[in-house]
Amino acid sequence: MAGKPWAALWSHRWFVLVATMAAGIGAWEGARVVVGTAVVVDPARRGDLIQTVVASGHVETPFRVEIGSQITGTVAEVLVEEGQRVAKGQPLVSLDARELKAATVQAEGAAAQAEARIRQLAELTLPAARQALAEAQANLRNAQSIFDRTFELAKSGYATRAALDDAQKNLDVARSQARTAELQVYTASPGGSDHVMARTQLEQARANLETATSRLAYATITAPRDGVLITRNVERGTVVQAGRTLLVLAPTGETQLVLQIDERNLGMVAVGQPAVASADAYPDQRFAAVVTYINPGVDITRASVTVKLAVRDPPPYLRQDMTVSVDIEIARRAGTLVLPARSVRDALSGDPWVMGVRSGRAYRQPVRLGLRGSTRFEILEGVAEGDVAVPASSGVLTGQRIRPVLP
Repeated sequence: MAGKPWAALWSHRWFVLVATMAAGIGAWEGARVVVGTAVVVDPARRGDLIQTVVASGHVETPFRVEIGSQITGTVAEVLVEEGQRVAKGQPLVSLDARELKAATVQAEGAAAQAEARIRQLAELTLPAARQALAEAQANLRNAQSIFDRTFELAKSGYATRAALDDAQKNLDVARSQARTAELQVYTASPGGSDHVMARTQLEQARANLETATSRLAYATITAPRDGVLITRNVERGTVVQAGRTLLVLAPTGETQLVLQIDERNLGMVAVGQPAVASADAYPDQRFAAVVTYINPGVDITRASVTVKLAVRDPPPYLRQDMTVSVDIEIARRAGTLVLPARSVRDALSGDPWVMGVRSGRAYRQPVRLGLRGSTRFEILEGVAEGDVAVPASSGVLTGQRIRPVLP
């Protein structure tokens, strides 16, 4: 007999199971009505807060050097590749220099000939002229003595008029020869016409040699400074013209980030503000930067402003034109009251609010915001430390009974 109730119960086991589950659900729903739904809430706490302006941009050097040829010629060799790091003075491109070498040899010969002419004046012409002057002066003194004796004899009647005329003629010839010898010495001396002409020819020859040497040096195009070649527009056999850009060099040194900041954030960005950046290719590696330039004009087509940041210690992986993301620190608060951004509603409107909990029910609480970080907001009024706020994603409505649960 005792087994009959159990047998009857077993025969209606599914009905009993459903009834038990219904009773459990009813009890659960009743508890929810009385106690409220458990909801994870965010407490207002003290903490440090940083407000940033986020923007994207690219890497570039403050300037780039366009490298070209200074003469017209045919490219013999291209000695570098695009993307290669080069040092100042390193050969980059060589041109066919056969004609330039021949012109240099010719200019060297002309310069050597002009130098030899200067030495000839100093070593041969001038000493010979001085010797000729000494002989002419000796002949002049002798002719003067003969003329004086003949003149005295003619006065006494012991010399004829013809003898005096011959002495006068010889004296005149000696004087003329002495003057000619003096002129020859002067022209061969420094400052004389022959010396000046020879010096001028030497300077012209040296100038021509310098020009030829410079043109020969132009046949080898070298790096003007250390850097990385980011563009190469030349190949072997190309006929290049003077002034045409063959290579573009990004100099080694200061690296900067160029950003486009939304016009609405212009009033918050200032020169000197620190920033943290990361390359899109290396998102987990961050490096420091600082704002150094804000364009005074606004790009009307994009409603943005160009901002440049200097990178004092660029990481080795950073390359030209690499895309970067930057967080510019515009303000910082220490030990301020903060709430997670997910619990602040209508933050972009003029009336932000949070959903607080009072006596087990959700209610709307207006707040006044301060700094706005990427994940947290500063609360200036409306919430005290320790108060909780319901995240907007919870789906809780105003007036609903809830049971707050701290995360």
